[in-house]
Amino acid sequence: MPGPGAPFALLAAAVLLAVALVLSGPGRPPPTQLPPSLLQELEQRRRDLSRLAAASSVQEGAFSTPDPPGRAAAADALGCADLNGITGVGLVGSGITKLVLRASLPPGGEEVALKSVHWAGGDVSRCVQRYGHPAGCHQLATYKLLKEMALLQRLHHPGIIKLRGQCYDSSLDPEMKVTTILELGTPLEMIQLLQTSWEERFKICLDLVQLLYYLANSPLGSCALLDFQPRQFVLVDGILKVTDLDDVSTEELSCRRDDDCTLEFPTRSFFLKCTTDGKCEGINEKRNLFNAYRYFFTYLLPHTAPFALQPILKDILNATGDLRYGANETLIAFQKVLHLYKSGFYLQKKRFHLKEYIALKGFYSADTEDYKCWLSYSNLGCVLSVHNAEEAAAICSSHPQCRHFIITPRRTWTGRPLALFQSNLTDLISGGNMVAYVKRSAASKESLYPEA
Repeated sequence: MPGPGAPFALLAAAVLLAVALVLSGPGRPPPTQLPPSLLQELEQRRRDLSRLAAASSVQEGAFSTPDPPGRAAAADALGCADLNGITGVGLVGSGITKLVLRASLPPGGEEVALKSVHWAGGDVSRCVQRYGHPAGCHQLATYKLLKEMALLQRLHHPGIIKLRGQCYDSSLDPEMKVTTILELGTPLEMIQLLQTSWEERFKICLDLVQLLYYLANSPLGSCALLDFQPRQFVLVDGILKVTDLDDVSTEELSCRRDDDCTLEFPTRSFFLKCTTDGKCEGINEKRNLFNAYRYFFTYLLPHTAPFALQPILKDILNATGDLRYGANETLIAFQKVLHLYKSGFYLQKKRFHLKEYIALKGFYSADTEDYKCWLSYSNLGCVLSVHNAEEAAAICSSHPQCRHFIITPRRTWTGRPLALFQSNLTDLISGGNMVAYVKRSAASKESLYPEA
């Protein structure tokens, strides 16, 4: 594992690489041949990266001697040698700056994401149109990769994609190539999310709130995701993670008066205070929260939510939509909803449905296709998350096709069991230690009764 100075060591290495991008390198023209305006942009981005490294060095409390560019500081970090012989290379996605590929590493076939500058992307193309200097424009775009690498070395949270390593290759013509190696995630598909259970959609929102709380209190200060879009997020083992950090701001907006602190969105504007330090108070945190509200909470929180939880969720939507809640208050509100959901508070006090069922111990169900229901966890039939057998009985009673259900050993992320609802009694098989709950009316017709 890397020592305490490892994050700054790699960050400082990125700065050295940034200097190399501006000053020299094999096969590149000297800086004097770069258009003055392009050279000025390159110098500005180098200074920005240097400031980020300086801020990290203050947080680390000590200066570490950097490794040479492209060399891993941590013993388990991946480098150029690990990319030799990769297989299964395929496109994950591309943006205006970067190209992301997936690949399997030898010898075990572990899959990773490889991120590099997108030569045909909008950033490089517009730069070439403006300056007519492809190599210099590639250098300029590479700074975004370097900044992202530096931030990933300093920001550690389950909601941030994990940096596995990096590769720097100066032997490639016509320009040096920097590749970051990341854990591989699945792109977030909002349409698919809307077809999942409320419990899973709530988890996505909770993951996001926990990330925003961390960003509001990060080691680098309050950080804003300037390019906040669902496409910037992926799922890794069911956990929501932000995967693009090149447009992250680690500084609050400077101001002279309150009028300088207007936070504008397409449908809403907010007017913030200018502090005595000349910074717009909480602008990064508020920007993140409102984006979370308009891109995630609005669509994922209220849809098919338990009835008893809807007033609390409405309060969360209103408070984040009006920016009355900060990251801390939002996290507390989400934790309250989670507690109420796990405790079964949301269940309405109605007549007992379970008394309408016969409990048959020692039965399980064949894994066969049966009737399907909305938001099922299975494509073969109806599998839903329940608090207990009573809730499962209420669900089965509300489904005309349902004749029996089984509480399976499977659990959701909240620890709630998954219940299988079926229409065919012949799918019940004797054996095991599960309990099948059969409608009394169905058991009577089939002459099915528990053993004495």
